Amino acid sequence: MDTYTALAVFVLAVAMLVTSLDRRTKPLERRLARLERKVDLVMAHLGVEEVPDARMAEIDALLAQDKKIAAIKLYRELTGAGLVEAKEAVERRMR
Repeated sequence: MDTYTALAVFVLAVAMLVTSLDRRTKPLERRLARLERKVDLVMAHLGVEEVPDARMAEIDALLAQDKKIAAIKLYRELTGAGLVEAKEAVERRMR
C-alpha cells in the first residue's frame, strides 16, 4: 500500500468517525435545548429572573470594539465552554 492510499484510507476513516459522532450528538443537543426551554418556563412561572453576570458586559464591550476573538476567549474563561460553543454563544450576542 503506497503512502497516498494509506492517507486516503485514514482520511476516510476519520470522516466516518466524525459523521458517526455527529449523529450521536444531534439528539443530545435537541434534548438539551428542550430542557433549557422548560427551565425558562418554570423560572418565568415562578417569577424568578436570571441575574446577568456582570462579566458578560465585558464580552459585549469587546464585541463593540470588534474584538471577537478576545470575546470568545473571555467567554470560554467565564463558562468553561469549548471553542465551538463559545464561538456560537458570542455570535448570538452579536445579533
